Amino acid sequence: MKIRSFIRSFIRPLIRIAPYTFSLAVLPVAAAPTVVKNINGYTLASQSGKQAPESKQWQSFKTLVFEHGKVLETGNADIVKKYPGAKVIDGKNQTLLPGLIDAHGHIMSLGFGRLSVDVRGIKTVTDTALAVQVYAKQYPQLSWIKGRGWNQELWATRQFPKAQDLDEYVTDRPVWLQRVDGHAGWANRKALAYAGITKDTLDPEGGLIIRDKFGEPTGVLVDNAMALLENKLPAATVAENQSALDNATAHLLSLGITSVHDAGIPHDIYHLYQDNVKNNTLNLRIYAMLNALEPKLLHMMKHGFITDDKDMLSVRSVKLSVDGALGSRGAALIAPYSDKPEQLGLMLTSKPQLDLLFEQVLKHQFQLNVHAIGDKGNQVVLDHFEKSFKQVGGQGLRHRIEHAQVVALADIPRFKTLNILPSMQPTHATSDMNMAQDRVGKARLKGAYAWQKFLQQGSRIASGSDFPVELANPFYGIHAAVTRQNRENQPAGGWIPEEAMTTVQALTSFTLDAAYSAHQEKIIGSLEPGKWADFIVVDKDVFNIPASQLWQPKVLQTWVGGELKYSTK
Repeated sequence: MKIRSFIRSFIRPLIRIAPYTFSLAVLPVAAAPTVVKNINGYTLASQSGKQAPESKQWQSFKTLVFEHGKVLETGNADIVKKYPGAKVIDGKNQTLLPGLIDAHGHIMSLGFGRLSVDVRGIKTVTDTALAVQVYAKQYPQLSWIKGRGWNQELWATRQFPKAQDLDEYVTDRPVWLQRVDGHAGWANRKALAYAGITKDTLDPEGGLIIRDKFGEPTGVLVDNAMALLENKLPAATVAENQSALDNATAHLLSLGITSVHDAGIPHDIYHLYQDNVKNNTLNLRIYAMLNALEPKLLHMMKHGFITDDKDMLSVRSVKLSVDGALGSRGAALIAPYSDKPEQLGLMLTSKPQLDLLFEQVLKHQFQLNVHAIGDKGNQVVLDHFEKSFKQVGGQGLRHRIEHAQVVALADIPRFKTLNILPSMQPTHATSDMNMAQDRVGKARLKGAYAWQKFLQQGSRIASGSDFPVELANPFYGIHAAVTRQNRENQPAGGWIPEEAMTTVQALTSFTLDAAYSAHQEKIIGSLEPGKWADFIVVDKDVFNIPASQLWQPKVLQTWVGGELKYSTK
């Protein structure tokens, strides 16, 4: 009787006022666990976030169990018996890995790049211009022709292109093509005229207008000079931004990337990502860095960290750039360029700006991730961190130097001393090896792309690709890290092979250590119990193939939070 009385007095009133509380008829039925059996699985043991001995970091398993999007356990075939009501998936003995994390990419640039003309890898300036002409004819409705990917280092002349090279093929509309590294742009005459760039236009601080012997702009703008034109481009609409995000997301998932550290987003994309989280349409985890030059940066930092209950979006960091890139000789060097003795590179941010930004970001307890490629750029950043830690604090926020490509040997130990993480992109080494020694000379290469020096001193490397500067495929990065070779397996023996990673080190840098660099090692980066079930299925066992084949695995499936987001079938 007491039970019936309880039902009448408590349960029935709740049923009557549904849906404001709940209805017994629509109470959710507990979902059964999912068991993926018969797999060749690998995962890391995170050792509570600390670095484990290399030989103990990766473990194999045959069965993965997850529920409500999170891992319950991994183990041998016998654990299937523990879950009699589970949904069972036969893995068909394919290789299963934790989802790969790209610790430095540009999602919107990738998306828009895939929706514009791609001139990557074209071997002559004429063929590049012809590709632009073909694209322009295909899309007569476009008011601007935009694209990316040219690289004069691939051309026989190895010289910067000129506006006239484009004018021969496209004259009715302005053309703007970013260099492959995004640190220079090539315009035709119509684009220069639209932007009002003439002989009388002054070089902005941290930028360079390439000119001919008469002082006339040739059509190439380097680093901060790019803004002279780009600030006058029509702004993308919300629909165009969403299309670029969707395009980039689908591409990245097809490559086995389940999380990206998006290096420098403006205010509108800050809101675009949040809107996608609210609408449950964000299918890729994003660790977004706010653009340090965004006028609303302070407002966004005052709003605090952004996260959600599915950990799809995290905003708690800021991206700042101090110098340019090596290919366009914008990377800031301590001594002049070996192949241009009159140049030292470009500092993109002034000392007063750096002082202010370091103070503001650290006071708001945001992680500061600073682009630095040249040895001077890296030294200046380390100096500012050292000074700021004494004045403001914040040394435990896992600040990062993005790229850390050419570092003075005396500055490498400072990364560890100051607790600064090197966020590096392995394919930069194999892309740059044809010109790096020309730029900086043999002696400075001892601190260039020096992955093993960082690892041996105990620094965690967060690896990425810097897409769309490089192709986003993470297996290309893993291959480059282990072999120090391009995908034709050249040069023989590898370029500066003593700095190569082992396969274990490379995989760790694209998983757990990348997660660590985003304060996320407790939720992703491995397939340990309680973490999100982010994993991929590939057609090759990366631990049991020749290193020369590490770029070849094809992704068959990509799962994020226990949900299938990509499949070849």
